[in-house]
Amino acid sequence: MAARIVLLVTSPRLPAGLLTAAAWDVVRSAPVLAGAESELATAVRSTGAEVSVVTEGATQALLDAAAAHGSAVWLAGPAGDEALARELGLRLARQPGLAELELMYGSWDPPGARLLDAVEVMDRLASPGGDPWKRAQTHRSLAGFLLEECYEAYDAISADDTDGLREELGDVLLQVLLHARLAEDLPEGKRWTVDDVAGGLVDKMVRRNPHVFSGEQAGSIEEIEANWERIKRAEKTRESVLDGIALSQPALALAAKILDRAGPIGLAVPPPLAESQVDPEARLGAGLLATVAAARQAGIDPEAALRRATLAYAEAVRAAERAAPDRTG
Repeated sequence: MAARIVLLVTSPRLPAGLLTAAAWDVVRSAPVLAGAESELATAVRSTGAEVSVVTEGATQALLDAAAAHGSAVWLAGPAGDEALARELGLRLARQPGLAELELMYGSWDPPGARLLDAVEVMDRLASPGGDPWKRAQTHRSLAGFLLEECYEAYDAISADDTDGLREELGDVLLQVLLHARLAEDLPEGKRWTVDDVAGGLVDKMVRRNPHVFSGEQAGSIEEIEANWERIKRAEKTRESVLDGIALSQPALALAAKILDRAGPIGLAVPPPLAESQVDPEARLGAGLLATVAAARQAGIDPEAALRRATLAYAEAVRAAERAAPDRTG
């Protein structure tokens, strides 16, 4: 029976001792070797197993240990020790029957593990010795970039470009991480971290989705939305139904949001009539507001409708440019 060599691969993003039962069984029953000291090596030793650090001749050391004991385990480093695995594979291919090579995952990255990497990279970029541009930014100086990245993500959604959306959401995430990292350097009493951002989001999601986390009946989508708004109102002390609306959003979207909020309260506050306005700008604004109100009554998103018409007009302009004779002569 051929000897057994196990390459034990683990997630560097989980605690070192958090291994599967099969992984613990193998490290307790066979000689364990590693290329360097690590938290995983320390965790394995804490259970009474021995770990030998081999800095040279790892392939031969593994083969010798497996031949002497029937099996041997290699604690792979964070990069997976691909060079060692390749060398072992070639050696065993040249000498069939010498040993069997097995890859075992002692732990896996949990969902969202790469977010930890993103936080670590941003911390390095925004810390002393990192990127001077990022260290020079403030929440205010980055505000325009956040809007721009959100618009680019919106464009990808509008184009049904799922690959582009993945990339653009990464740029939005970059802004979130950078804002959170900069907040760590605020004066005492104003500081917060990315964990505060994530923690607040988790708490909010749990509170506002009792049909998922508290055993309440789900009901219809409309009932879920109404329940969300009810919980939101209970959480926030607001003097008006219009409080909390983002006033810096595009004017058509802002008008639609205000009309949506004002509608359910049942107050008779009709939009101003265009013909009653003396100032030309006010007259135009009132007319546009009336158009938005009509779109809302028809269930149409005025922002999306204007965007669609504008982009169609832009394409018509491009077509006319292509069809026109050369105007440079």
